[in-house]
Amino acid sequence: MIGFIGIAVIFVMVFGGYILAGGKMSIILKSLPFEMMMIGGAAAGAFLISNDMAGIKHTLKDIGRVFKGPKWKHEDYKDLLCLLFELIRLAKANPVAIEEHIEAPEDSSIFSKYPRILTDKEAVNLISDTMRSASMNYDDPHQVEEVLEKRIEANLHHALHSSHALQTVADGLPALGIVAAVLGVIKTMGSIDQPPEVLGKMIGGALVGTFLGVFLAYGLVGPFSAKVKDVTEEDGHFYQLIREVLVANLHNHATNICIEVGRQNTPSHCRPSFSDLEEALKLLKQEAA
Repeated sequence: MIGFIGIAVIFVMVFGGYILAGGKMSIILKSLPFEMMMIGGAAAGAFLISNDMAGIKHTLKDIGRVFKGPKWKHEDYKDLLCLLFELIRLAKANPVAIEEHIEAPEDSSIFSKYPRILTDKEAVNLISDTMRSASMNYDDPHQVEEVLEKRIEANLHHALHSSHALQTVADGLPALGIVAAVLGVIKTMGSIDQPPEVLGKMIGGALVGTFLGVFLAYGLVGPFSAKVKDVTEEDGHFYQLIREVLVANLHNHATNICIEVGRQNTPSHCRPSFSDLEEALKLLKQEAA
């Protein structure tokens, strides 16, 4: 919702100020289709050249995140801590029993309690692979921690591709606006024998290209890129939490301590309170009893 409000504010303030200052929208509206064709078309073509099909689909899909916001909400972080609590508790009590859950998470009675997490393959694989490593009796938990860190960094780098692709387009839009403006000036010079009022409108139309390139770059595409980056990085905390909890488990800390480590590493606006999480864990213990 806030994304739509931001876009509305941009258009109202820019064009509202222009109109209040005495500007005529007719000049902009007459030139807009042609300038947008040149600038938008060139930007789209450059985007296609610089990305493969997977990157294009990824970027187009991530544009929606500007309006939807982060995938993982407050309840998801609490559910993740509860899921990890159940898995670690079972692994400590019966190392053999945990195998059926980490080898086939889709059939697991524990994972099935948390359908949103189960639908995220990376989260499920991260949990399963790490707990499988724990069952192999790693002598040095720091090795697992390093592997997890590199894996999460690689996934984040891939997820940030959309932001980088959008920022590249934003960086090129002002220059493409200048290209469109120069073409407009060339057109104007070809009609130099026309009266001043005609030339004035033609020059004004040419300058729409410069305006449009800068406006799209700094008013829309650039902010979209920044928002996608922020949302992607925030969702990355979800996987960082998995790492923190499972690494604490590899160091043989008590189950409750492992979960508290995860809670403390949860972003503040998504962090469940100690009492809320404790109540949820008590319910899980009662169900298991």
